[in-house]
Amino acid sequence: MDVTLQQPARARLITAEERDRPVPVSLRYASADPLAVHVAFPPEVTLAGEEAVWSFARELLAEGLRTPAGTGDVHIWPCGALRTVVEFHEAEGLALVQFDTAALQRFLLRTYAVVAPGEEDLGPVLERELTVLLGEV
Repeated sequence: MDVTLQQPARARLITAEERDRPVPVSLRYASADPLAVHVAFPPEVTLAGEEAVWSFARELLAEGLRTPAGTGDVHIWPCGALRTVVEFHEAEGLALVQFDTAALQRFLLRTYAVVAPGEEDLGPVLERELTVLLGEV
């Protein structure tokens, strides 16, 4: 049985003017995709006016809560004892978003209760992706 978690979180978008603005986000995790976590931004805070969802490795989130981590499109690092910064890169630029570390830790622990680290069964995920790939051939 697939389990999906969704947790609202308050974040702060750091702007170029070195100001910040509150942003409601949704943290998501699905046992059907056990290695990934998802951060969803509502349409009113995106450039395109549509919900924007960023997906990245659950392990990246765990590592970034302890020490600077990430290559490519997502970077995460602790910012003092109480905050964590997530940096999202895309063609149009980048977004710096600051979270309460406790909220991210709570979410991560909830994902571990669904699928423990190291217990991810990739068989169904691999089968689904192969079906999509081979179905298009």
